[in-house]
Amino acid sequence: NENAIKIQIYCVLIVNLLLAVIKKRLKRKWAFSNLVSFCKIHLFNYINLMKFLENPEKDWVIDKDDGEQLSFNW
Repeated sequence: NENAIKIQIYCVLIVNLLLAVIKKRLKRKWAFSNLVSFCKIHLFNYINLMKFLENPEKDWVIDKDDGEQLSFNW
């Protein structure tokens, strides 16, 4: 269906824009493909994505009570 294809294209463009914003806010330099892979792998983990991407080598503790894991604090 033509409408379904348009919806998929818009969804991909929105995700691409969100990942570009995340990449720009990070202090650590990431290749875009690596950033997408890490986000895909950790999509359903209860960690703060920005803190994780700044220091992925750190030993992370999953904190389900972290209220800022989904917030974009500008």
